[in-house]
Amino acid sequence: MSLRFKAISDPDGSGSNSKEQKMDLGNGSEVVYVPRLLTSDESWKFFDYLNKEIPWTRPTIRVFGRSHVQPRDTCYVASKGLPELIYSGYQPHAFSWDDFPPLKDILEAVHKALPGSTFNSLLLNRYKGGNDNVGWHADDEKLYGPTPEIASVSFGCEREFLMKKKPSKSSQGGGAPHNSWIHLDVPLLQPLLLSVERRSDDDEPVSKRLKKSSNPDHHSFTLKHGSLLVMRGYTQRDWLHSVPKRAKAEATRINLTFRYVP
Repeated sequence: MSLRFKAISDPDGSGSNSKEQKMDLGNGSEVVYVPRLLTSDESWKFFDYLNKEIPWTRPTIRVFGRSHVQPRDTCYVASKGLPELIYSGYQPHAFSWDDFPPLKDILEAVHKALPGSTFNSLLLNRYKGGNDNVGWHADDEKLYGPTPEIASVSFGCEREFLMKKKPSKSSQGGGAPHNSWIHLDVPLLQPLLLSVERRSDDDEPVSKRLKKSSNPDHHSFTLKHGSLLVMRGYTQRDWLHSVPKRAKAEATRINLTFRYVP
């Protein structure tokens, strides 16, 4: 299957979305990539604030009845009155948006880039080096509804973001049911060299950021400092994603994933 990347024209004349790219994954699944949601200077200011001021924690979670330390730091922010978030036996404390005012500035930038979207919860993750990772999963909890829109903003070290199509029910056999919050270490796709320095490279061709695979069921993205990646439609129903270990990713990456909880 041949994937086509469709460039989206600037809808409001601001220039902010002039490089927005869309990838149609088929069957109502779509990925949108904005390589420069924020300028490099703005992004580094947010990175420094988040790295120093967010009360990061590295919780112990339970997977298949066994306890494991989650291989990345995390923090959760949500609007008042939302249902509690629980995954793999862990219930994070829900901080308020007012606790960290710069988060509201990032949220405003996301809403501006995605007209009509509304997000009211945020899961922050910090990857302190190449060993920090998140295994194959889908954010398909009932909490988010059948077609959640998930907006992911990246700061710091570039990391590879992988997607693969979920196996069909007929090929899954009688194994354990899929749980989107169970993060497993599995054989990874081909390694890519991923590191970043504090530099002004906002004009790098988008084709170098979105990598089409020869296998239509596997895709690789390099997530740039200050970029926005959006998963829409039935992506969580039909696809898995991960941020794998990478030995050459020595610096810190901070990722913000915005979601809407009805």
